[in-house]
Formats: sequence, C-alpha cells, structure tokens
Amino acid sequence: MDFADSATTSMTAMRSSTSAADDDILYPEEHNVTSVSDDHETTCWGCGLRVLVSPHVPAFKCFWCGAISYQNIIKCENQNFRWRRLRDRCFVSILIVFMLLVICGGIWAIYPVLVSPDYIYGGVNILIAIILSIFTLSTFSLSAFRSAGAPPNILWGSYPAVTKGALENYRFCEYCAKPKSPRAHHCRSCGMCVLDMDHHCPFIGNCVGAANHRHFVLFLISAIIGMIYASIMSVYAVYHIWPPLNNWQIHLLSGAFGQKLVMRMLKDIFVAFMSSMLFLPARGLVLIYLFIASVSIEIGLSVLLWQQLCFIYEGKTYLSHISASGGEGTAVKDCQNFIRFFGFPYTRTRYLPSFFSSKKRHKK
Repeated sequence: MDFADSATTSMTAMRSSTSAADDDILYPEEHNVTSVSDDHETTCWGCGLRVLVSPHVPAFKCFWCGAISYQNIIKCENQNFRWRRLRDRCFVSILIVFMLLVICGGIWAIYPVLVSPDYIYGGVNILIAIILSIFTLSTFSLSAFRSAGAPPNILWGSYPAVTKGALENYRFCEYCAKPKSPRAHHCRSCGMCVLDMDHHCPFIGNCVGAANHRHFVLFLISAIIGMIYASIMSVYAVYHIWPPLNNWQIHLLSGAFGQKLVMRMLKDIFVAFMSSMLFLPARGLVLIYLFIASVSIEIGLSVLLWQQLCFIYEGKTYLSHISASGGEGTAVKDCQNFIRFFGFPYTRTRYLPSFFSSKKRHKK
C-alpha cells in the first residue's frame, strides 16, 4: 500500500512548496485556509493537527507524529466476541478436565505393572509422570488464561503533547478505538489488540502473543515429551498384562516361507490378537487407548512445534511470516533469536556469581 505523504500544521509553520504532481499539500494551521482543488481537509487522529489530503488515496501518513490514517473505513462491528470468548473458555475448561482424566487413568493403569517388580522403579516412574503432568498443565493454563499481551498505552490525539515521530507507523484500531502499534493485530475472537500476535489457537481459547508465546512453546515441548513417555510406558505395561497368544510362532519356525504360509501366519496372528483382546482386563483397554491417543497427539504437536521453532529462528511470528511472504523479510535468521525468545539474555556469570567471583579472587 502506497502512503501519500502529508505534513502536519502548526501556528509557526510555513507553507511548503509543492509541485503540481503532489497528492498531499501541507498548510499551516490558519483559519482562513482556502480550499484546494481535489484536496479536502481532515484531522490526524494521532496528533490532532489538520492536514489536506487527496480523496483519491486510501491512506495517508502524518509527517509530524508518523501515524497512519485510513480513509473511508467501513467499520464492521463484531458483537459476538463475548460469546466466542465464553465458548473458548468453556472448551478449555472441558479440555483441562479431560487431560486430568487421561492422566489419572494412565497412572491407574500403569501403576500395578511398574510397582510389581520393584517399588523404587515404580515410584520413580510415577514421580516422572506426575512432574511431566504438572508442568504440562501449568504451561497450558498460563497459555490459555494469561493475557496474550495488549499494546502499551501511549499518548495520542493532542498536539504538542504528542512529540514528533511518537506514533511512527501506528494505526488506529476502529474496534478498540485506540492506537495500534505496528507489531499489534486485532483479534476479533478475543475482542482486543494483541502485541506480536502469532495466531489465535482454539485449543487454548486464547491468542498466542508477546505475553504467552513462550508458555505456549514450553507447553508444546512438555506435552510432546509427556506423550512419548506415555506411549513407551503403555507399551511396556500392555506387554506384561496381555494374555498369552496362540502358538503362532510354530508357523514362523516350521521351515519354508512361502506366500501362503506368510499370509496364513499373519491371519493367525491377527485372529490370536483379537481373541486375546477379549480377555484383556480394563487396565489393558485403557492402556491401548492411551497409546493410540498419545501417538496421535505427539505427531500433531510435533508438526506445530517444528513450525513454531522455525518462525522463532527466523525472528518472525506466523502473521508476520504471512505478511512478509510477498517480499523480502527484514528479520535476521540467527540462533540468538532462541536465546532472546526464551529469556536468557545474560551470560553464565549472571547465574553463578559466587563461583566466578571466587575464581577471579584465586587468580589474583
């Protein structure tokens, strides 16, 4: 989008000379300004100064404060964002209850198998499962119920309180009725502007933005680790409680391996597997469901985590990636983006001051 340049006006400003090809003309704030052909007078929402702008341009940028104003905006009111917000919160609450039921059911099914050979071995595994569950639920709750990050409040609408360039590339949000920074986007589902918005995730019922993006990525990491652990433990437990199969191994060791023998062997294995499932206890059925669910979830979350890590490495968000897909991006691809994202701006001396200070004293 091409912005037509327009200069602001003040009591001490001089009329700037412009050519006949210019779209916008700057005039000082005088009460006896005469109308100019193909131009109309409007007010900059950022600093409140009057400007003359061509009606043929869709937007203009104030030369004083740098705010971007759009002309002929059709405001589409979204009256259903409260209902969507309530729906998302209810869905998240139901999802948390479901996660608790799955965690408790998995521990109930695995516990007898793990404790039977050795109490210490079983206790360690149950402790690992509890730690992973608590960390996953806590990061999920922080991602879902914490604000995604509202843009900071900034002075606007009054000259000379708004200094020169104070609203550079700021836009006015017609829904929130306040300035919106260049890195902010309005979410109609949440009914607010979100700083560094990545996307609106229906599974957490919230936007992923500057305030909860880190928690969202940590939730993905902990959930994937937990799902891998659950799938391994469920296979281990099912192996120990599964009823003995028929002697299909005899077909495997009988001699020749013809096509008919292989097909018959596979058929016998499948029949034996299904018949033995009828005698499987309730714990085994829960473990089978836990294995299928954990593998499915970890595949989906792994794809999402890989996408998020790629965007973090590029120094972008999902929305900025979409907006920059048509041209060259300005973000730099660097591993330092991971350090800045996860909040490790300090060196190791920040976390181990006593060790390094004592080491320096010994050197002296």
